[in-house]
Amino acid sequence: MSARKTANDQVVERRGRRLALRGALLAVIAIVVLGFLAAGCTKISTAPDEVRLHYAGGPFEAIKFVKCVNPSSGATYLGPGDTSYSYPFGQRTFDFSGSQDSESKQISIVSKDNVQLDVAGSATFTLNTSCETLRQFHEKIGLKYRSYFDGGESDGWRRMLNFYFKQPLDRAMDAASQEFEWKKLFNDPSVKQQWEQRVGQLARQFIKETAGADYFCQPNYAGTGECGDVVLTIQKPEPPQSLIDALAAEQAAKQQNLAQQQINTKVKTELESIKDLVGVLGPQGAILWKAIQDGRVQVVPVPQNGSINITPQSR
Repeated sequence: MSARKTANDQVVERRGRRLALRGALLAVIAIVVLGFLAAGCTKISTAPDEVRLHYAGGPFEAIKFVKCVNPSSGATYLGPGDTSYSYPFGQRTFDFSGSQDSESKQISIVSKDNVQLDVAGSATFTLNTSCETLRQFHEKIGLKYRSYFDGGESDGWRRMLNFYFKQPLDRAMDAASQEFEWKKLFNDPSVKQQWEQRVGQLARQFIKETAGADYFCQPNYAGTGECGDVVLTIQKPEPPQSLIDALAAEQAAKQQNLAQQQINTKVKTELESIKDLVGVLGPQGAILWKAIQDGRVQVVPVPQNGSINITPQSR
């Protein structure tokens, strides 16, 4: 009985060792698998001014769109081989002022009377971050130009703006400028306002035509409802400095001519006055009257006794 119990105990002991070994092996396998998964996963989150597109796939499988990661989202995990692309959420500006930080130099236009002028300004907009529209933008335009953000605004974003904003704006301004003469564009506020309105109409039309969809919306667009129009801010067209100088000289000549006309009118009035004076007093009387008026002759009253003392005027 004692020997049988000992044999059973040995069997149980061996079985226990096998189970323990199997458990340890499974634990090791689990750790390895988890480590492999952790090494292949990426954790992302979004800032308040950022939206991301999540794509699954890798070298051995097709790349497929998964979802949009909205602004201010917490940790999202990307699987092995997955990728994400960041785009701006909120107002953006295409600056064509020609300054150091601008996206473009000033835009040149030609007026109705064939004068070249330079125009500075900006276009303010919001990228359409409605999920399906943003996905289309990314797959049709973003990948081509690499315009997605990678730690900040990319060169691809600037190249994209130069194509989808500068070229339509250039076309719109040229078309609108052919309707006005340069002096009126430069000097007449009402004409400039008409020109701005025409540029705005054409620019919004050409931007949509170039992009092929409503990818660029009004500055306060939040992803739902009507996309709206890009807002343009345009400075006064500037002609070459030589024309500005010539215009200033022309204005100065006009002012001088006006001043001379006023002088001529004054002289004519004085001559008419002298003519009337001669008609009343005669030539000598008119000369004497003028001398008295100018203070060159002093009138001395004659006393009753008839004696007069004359003191010559000192010169």
